[in-house]
Amino acid sequence: MNIKEAKQEVENAVKAYLLKDKFGKYVIERVRQRPLLIIGAPGIGKTAIMEQVAKDLKIGLISYSMTHHTRQSAIGLPLIEKREYEGEEYSISEYTMSEIIASVYEYMKSTGLKEGILFLDEINCVSETLSPAMLQFLQYKTFGNHPVPEGWVIVTAGNPPEYNKSVREFDVVTLDRVKKIVVEPDYESWKEYALNKGIHPAITTYLDIRKSNFYFIENTVDGKAFVTARGWEDLSDMIYIYEKIGIKVNERLISQYVQTKIIAKDFAVYYDLFNKYRSDYKVLDILDGKYDETVKERAKDAKFDERLTLMGLLLDTVTGFMKKNLTEEKLTGALLDVLKDVKEKSAANEKDIVTILKEKTDERKEILKKEIKRGLIKKQDESIMREIISRLEDYTAKLAEEGITENKKGFALIKKNFDNSVDEFEKDTQSTKQKLDNMFNFVEDVFGRDKEMLIAVTELTANVNSAEFIGKYGSEKYFENNEAMLFYQRQAEVFKQIEVLGKMM
Repeated sequence: MNIKEAKQEVENAVKAYLLKDKFGKYVIERVRQRPLLIIGAPGIGKTAIMEQVAKDLKIGLISYSMTHHTRQSAIGLPLIEKREYEGEEYSISEYTMSEIIASVYEYMKSTGLKEGILFLDEINCVSETLSPAMLQFLQYKTFGNHPVPEGWVIVTAGNPPEYNKSVREFDVVTLDRVKKIVVEPDYESWKEYALNKGIHPAITTYLDIRKSNFYFIENTVDGKAFVTARGWEDLSDMIYIYEKIGIKVNERLISQYVQTKIIAKDFAVYYDLFNKYRSDYKVLDILDGKYDETVKERAKDAKFDERLTLMGLLLDTVTGFMKKNLTEEKLTGALLDVLKDVKEKSAANEKDIVTILKEKTDERKEILKKEIKRGLIKKQDESIMREIISRLEDYTAKLAEEGITENKKGFALIKKNFDNSVDEFEKDTQSTKQKLDNMFNFVEDVFGRDKEMLIAVTELTANVNSAEFIGKYGSEKYFENNEAMLFYQRQAEVFKQIEVLGKMM
């Protein structure tokens, strides 16, 4: 299965294992909860899906790479205890608590989360001395004498033998006690993740053209040559940073993440071409509806690879505006809830408005601190919380600047500033809708309802930000073209069936 299907399988299993009956007992008791064993090539995204599942289900996540553990750290250190049996005292061996089990209890204590995922990576690459303990763990969910706390689902991961010489095969007895999930590299499923994650468009458009370069591992005379999903994602982060601070992205940088000379060189050439297209086509002008005949004619005459890159640039830019707008909408709603509380407290005249604002700011900072500690907060939500804190601090500074301490007057100033930000948000919403329409107009004007329009509709549907934006604010152009694309698709399928039937007759 692909990584998207694997994520769903993990999420389904975790939901099932954490289901409780009306008495608060787990429906599937711990002893019957099979640990999940995910087998997949390195860098395919196994760890990433654990983080996504934990955040989606609002449960804890503790991750360990088992290659870093010794037998002592995993099962605990031995100690001698005295026990009395039938009037005789005996010395017996006990174990201190496993570092891994102890970390679960520490996590629960510090975050307040009583349920979660205990994720153990590289489970089949442990040392020879640790291997028996790992088999015991998979069968009985204990390290030494200490079981994994109830409410914690065990998920493990490992590499297939062809990718790692130190892999140890599990016997049938062990495999019969786990839920085994085999994951294969698949670009199409990763692309959906990439679009929603915001992977650099140079990478996604390049891989659209060179799908076979998405995942590659080969033994050469110089050692292993490879490129993985993790490599592309990490390279994306670095490209964004280099572009932001004005450092040139070159083959030397790319080869540090794409560790295959031919693919690194190929992508370096493409990246330069990508930037040339970005400059030549003036994407922002197209989205503002200001493109001229020169741009139109060039796009019409372009080869498909260039058209694909142009579509990637247009879609990345317009979805960027949509994402910004949705973030601003969520920020506005969250800030409004805070200001309603400020209004109520200031109307009661229990405290002056500056004190109320400072208390609200401190309260938000504390909530943010706790959420970060839990490790469950999504990047967008963290950004929104930080912006709320910033705006509350701005309101406090404005009141101090104006010398306002009286509650009614102070809240009026805050409301005026908030209303101005709402007006800006509404203007931005209309502007983004117009940019989306202008993109459709350009694609239809230049390419008609061909492959490029299908790409536009498909990727806008797959991207969570554009899908949410269009769902909330609508887009006649999107729905019109989506309906047309579905019609053409159905028509093509009918013609294909007719052709097959004709050959059979």
